[in-house]
Amino acid sequence: MGESNAKRQPRHPSRRTELRADFIRYLRKSVHRPIADLTGEFLRGAVYKLGSGAVTLIILWWETRR
Repeated sequence: MGESNAKRQPRHPSRRTELRADFIRYLRKSVHRPIADLTGEFLRGAVYKLGSGAVTLIILWWETRR
């Protein structure tokens, strides 16, 4: 069968508008959050990274020891 030369249809414009509105709503909410919440989120992320790095180092140490 022949391939269609038709252009791909764009996504439905109302869906894009809905996604954009959701994103703007999220940004507005995050701007009005107290600084303590943002600091707490930063600290949680830093602790998570340190923990995963520590686990990686332990695994590497264990593997080189064997």
